[in-house]
Amino acid sequence: MTADETGSGTPAPAPAGAAGAGSTQGAQDVRPQLGIQTQYVKDLSFENPTGANRSAEAERSPQITVNVQVEARRQSETEFEVVLQITAHAQHEGQPVFLVELSYAGLFTFIGIPQDAMQPALLIECPRLLFPFARRIVADVTRDGGFPPLLLAPIDFMALYRNRQQQAAQAQASDAVGAEARPPEAEPSFVEPAEVVPSIDGGGGGD
Repeated sequence: MTADETGSGTPAPAPAGAAGAGSTQGAQDVRPQLGIQTQYVKDLSFENPTGANRSAEAERSPQITVNVQVEARRQSETEFEVVLQITAHAQHEGQPVFLVELSYAGLFTFIGIPQDAMQPALLIECPRLLFPFARRIVADVTRDGGFPPLLLAPIDFMALYRNRQQQAAQAQASDAVGAEARPPEAEPSFVEPAEVVPSIDGGGGGD
């Protein structure tokens, strides 16, 4: 027979400290959360200097250089704006063919994420979530500009982050020799140019 079956109608009292343990357990159950509130085009520019006077060869096979940068800025205690900046510059025989400059941003919420995990989350996971949308915008704007859509190859943001960390460590070690080490930045910031091999859709400027 259990305590509730004695007929007294009064349940057995909880052991001392049980309520406090439950509260502590509830606090420990708060899991790290990374959420995106909104995403948006912050800046977009397309230049087509030759217009209709470009040659067919320049349209089919330009030399394209793509640079990628990531920046993170704190907006509040739990909110960060992450900006993915993409610049695509096309040339043919030294002459400009087109230039795309896109800043695509997202407002992210961080809850319960350890401090040592903040920077990798901001500079790896956040731009990874933004990239497919930015890639589509670049493809659309080049197509609307009269060129075959520029399809950016996937970017390994983890490799870019690690490369940046290595460069920063080497620079700090170099500056520490005979000089005072620079203080760390107040906010996480990451600017990493990257050569990305794009692919050109040979289907032309149509859908």
